[in-house]
Amino acid sequence: LTPTGSTSTKVELRGNVLLLECIAAGLPTPVIRWIKEGGELPANRTFFENFKKTLKIIDVSEADSGNYKCIARNILGSVHHVISVTVKAAPYWITAPKNLVLSPGEDGTLICRANGNPKPNISWLANGVPI
Repeated sequence: LTPTGSTSTKVELRGNVLLLECIAAGLPTPVIRWIKEGGELPANRTFFENFKKTLKIIDVSEADSGNYKCIARNILGSVHHVISVTVKAAPYWITAPKNLVLSPGEDGTLICRANGNPKPNISWLANGVPI
């Protein structure tokens, strides 16, 4: 089985295509199956290529992080490999701040919600000066 050993790791960026490969040798030729441990492979974004040797997940998000197991099996036995996937993300807006026009003495609220992996730090500045 390639990759060798029982585990490996893979890091991918949010929005990219995740490709995981598992090549097995044996006689009769093993059948390969993929599972996500503790979850499901994402519907509508999961594809298999090269006779299931390659698992392809498009437009990955942080929720796609986890352990993916490929299992190669024929009538004589089976072997498996676990790939631990981490999806990293540059900061992105959940709710971007919007312009606010206030009269003198009037109160207002600015909302800024961002996410990423690792989690971003949010700083507020007024005219370039930290608040």
